[in-house]
Amino acid sequence: MSASVLYDAPGPRARVRNRIYGAVSVLAIVGLVAFVIQRLDTTGQFQAGLWEAYEYTDTQHRILDGLLTTLKTFGIAALLSLALGALLATARLSDHRPVRWTATVVVEFFRAMPLLIMIFLLYAAVFTNDPMWALVIGLTLYNGSVQAEIFRSGINAVAKGQSEAAHALGLRKTQVMVHVLVPQAVRSMLPSIISQLVVTLKDTALGFIILYEELLFVGKAFAAQTQPVNGVYAFIPMVIVFGSIYILLCLALSGVATWIERRTKRSRKGAPPAPPVAVDLGTGGSGVVNP
Repeated sequence: MSASVLYDAPGPRARVRNRIYGAVSVLAIVGLVAFVIQRLDTTGQFQAGLWEAYEYTDTQHRILDGLLTTLKTFGIAALLSLALGALLATARLSDHRPVRWTATVVVEFFRAMPLLIMIFLLYAAVFTNDPMWALVIGLTLYNGSVQAEIFRSGINAVAKGQSEAAHALGLRKTQVMVHVLVPQAVRSMLPSIISQLVVTLKDTALGFIILYEELLFVGKAFAAQTQPVNGVYAFIPMVIVFGSIYILLCLALSGVATWIERRTKRSRKGAPPAPPVAVDLGTGGSGVVNP
């Protein structure tokens, strides 16, 4: 569908207005960035003494250890939350009312529970000596419940004719769910799934509350141990450096999602049809057969 069907194409005056609005917006953003940089410079946040510690090998090793810990925690929590989400979504779509009601209560409870309270409760009550699992299980329960709603919405969005045709072919409900509905739902809901995984990645930063040595905990401890320069502490440089790392991680995850989406679209297109083949029909002449 062309864009002109959805809305009228802008005329000459509208195009001029759009250019003016765009230029004003760019100038406003540039001005805001310049103001922030000027304020940071005025307060002494760009002093070399606050940044030179990041050149040391020991500092880089500490950052790398925190990064690997964050990635390990995210990987485990992401896999478990996807598995839990698929399980709860299947239960919510069950024909058995007790199973459906139980899954609904579980999903709504863990979606409503504040994640920070859940993590702290798990740490204080069960995993005092192993904060990683308090963080992982908290992330799994919360994000798994959200993923369950994403999966359920995706499955319900698949046209009913798909499942009806599969049932007409003699497939059981489990086979219809696994081979027909779930693949189409995952493809259509992939952006939402990846968005929730990005949330999971960022929520690993809550581990510093329970003294888990993930990336943010390492950054906070490093900034606290750095000697102030001319009365200025190193917390703003820490926020800039470690915030940039989190942004790069989220961009990398979004890039992986884009690559997966392109691959799935390419696989759905399939191979091009084979060209017609000329065959000899004997005395009757020749013909063309489409394979």
